[in-house]
Amino acid sequence: MAQLAVFVLDTLYSVAVLVLISAGLGIIFGMVRVINLAHGEFLVLGGYSAITAHGLGLNIWLSMLVVAPLVVGMFGVVVERLIIRPLYGRLVNTMLATWGLSLVMVGGLNMIFGNTTTGIPLPVGGFSVGGYQVSGYNLLLIVLAALQMFVIWLVLGCTRFGLLACGTMQNASMSAAFGVNSSRVYMLTFACGAALSGLAGGVLAPLIGLTPGGGANYIAKAFITVISGGASVVSGLVASAGLFGTVSQIFTAVATPIAGELALLVVAILLLRALPSGISGRYFRNRI
Repeated sequence: MAQLAVFVLDTLYSVAVLVLISAGLGIIFGMVRVINLAHGEFLVLGGYSAITAHGLGLNIWLSMLVVAPLVVGMFGVVVERLIIRPLYGRLVNTMLATWGLSLVMVGGLNMIFGNTTTGIPLPVGGFSVGGYQVSGYNLLLIVLAALQMFVIWLVLGCTRFGLLACGTMQNASMSAAFGVNSSRVYMLTFACGAALSGLAGGVLAPLIGLTPGGGANYIAKAFITVISGGASVVSGLVASAGLFGTVSQIFTAVATPIAGELALLVVAILLLRALPSGISGRYFRNRI
């Protein structure tokens, strides 16, 4: 029984990590229609922001949950205004521009922090389940991922900004005709997606050793999760993360972590072959 409980917790943790690293990309790609190849570097910037703030004496929770998303969100505003704004509607151009941005960010982070592995300590200890030791921080990440998706659903479906954002993304010219400042909505939406990426980088910093080029470890999984989820930002992302996290954890448990990664990739290929428009394009149409 204890072994089953640990397996369930590990599976939920695997799903939670996919949700956290993919949510920001889901907002930017799913709503703003920008292929952000610098998404991994946004996560790394969030991690370094948390580490730097904590090193300066700030509380570790404030560093991870406030400073990291705030810094990356503000950086997202600058990127949107200077790089992305002239390129809306041109997917290939946004892909090339953000790829160049990722190279510049890796070089800049190398210059500032050096090519060494850094991190911060875990703020939460572990606990026992039967004869097994479970990380309390993993459990906290599960709760955080669930809370994050609930807040995104609440904002998009129940607030004025969410309704304006959804309407603007569907028909910007019609929204502008009704007096909506489309440029501001695009900027704020992009900034929110960047802030979510920063939050993910901040809360994952205690679990991983950060390096300037570490974003490459996340971008492939994030894109696979978002694209497989389809157009619905919340329901599609949760469905794809749940599927991939479960499959990956099953194969990790019965074989090795490498087998889990390969299984995730194979399932993603089969899923996109069967459902080209993603899970939400087939099962969660017209949902957030």
